[in-house]
Amino acid sequence: MSDASIQASIIHEDEASFGDYFALLKPRVMSLVVFTALVGLLAAPVSVHPVIGFCAVLFIAIGGGASGALNMWWDADIDAVMKRTKTRPIPAGKVEAGEAMRLGLALSGMSVIMLALATNVLAGAFLAFTIFFYVVVYTMWLKRLTPQNIVIGGAAGAFPPVIGWIAATGSLSIEPWLMFALTFMWTPPHFWALALFMRKDYDDAGVPMLTVTHGRRSTRVHILVYTILLAVLAVGTSFSGVGGPVYLAVAVVLNALFLQGAWKIWRRDEDDSEGDNFKVERSFFKLSLLYLFLHFGAILIEALLKPFGLGGW
Repeated sequence: MSDASIQASIIHEDEASFGDYFALLKPRVMSLVVFTALVGLLAAPVSVHPVIGFCAVLFIAIGGGASGALNMWWDADIDAVMKRTKTRPIPAGKVEAGEAMRLGLALSGMSVIMLALATNVLAGAFLAFTIFFYVVVYTMWLKRLTPQNIVIGGAAGAFPPVIGWIAATGSLSIEPWLMFALTFMWTPPHFWALALFMRKDYDDAGVPMLTVTHGRRSTRVHILVYTILLAVLAVGTSFSGVGGPVYLAVAVVLNALFLQGAWKIWRRDEDDSEGDNFKVERSFFKLSLLYLFLHFGAILIEALLKPFGLGGW
């Protein structure tokens, strides 16, 4: 094979594929955005035309993906250092940072405008604020500034069910804010559990996660405190307009397991953790991945049962 052919082959291999651009949108995070937004839409006390509902969830998902692309553009330097993120499209050399920025900005503008046109201006405004909050307030400001980054920044990931509710109703009430609070309070223990066994990544990247600035002992205490508060909120939501007996049963079981996991983490010392490769922390993190989906799944079941006189109290 000639030198020119080899060079052409290398260039071809380095070209970004559709999968690389899609990865910029953080599809796993987007799946949570889609699901919680859909639940917020369907739990609202009004009927929404299926086409409008589909468009609303689609544009909220695109807005969430746009946030992911802009996050990867800004964080490309620390993504290249962290083991968990170094294979992302930008640090892997598949996509240029400028391309990610342009894609994120274009999708942000399109998603906000189209959501406002498809549903209402308030929903579009909330989506615009969510993108701004995640990209500017969390990614550009808080993430590298304070160990409370994930606490405050968690608000961005908690807005989709609120936007879904607004898309359906054009207004706000206590129920979407309870769904917001559920996600908001879940975020810190979820990410702090990850940080316990990925501390070196954050340390190497200079990200002031709680494990880096205050140590693992303090992080374990914070996980337990937040999990207790989360359990009270989650079970209490059972008696709201989006709750009911199905949700209550799910909330009681899940939060009992979550509290048990947080208690085990709190009781650990570093010698135990290092010795078994953070087995308890990893188990808690895996449970946290199911925690939110199952809670919102229960809210969805309650909403789907209500037309038959079965959901709610």
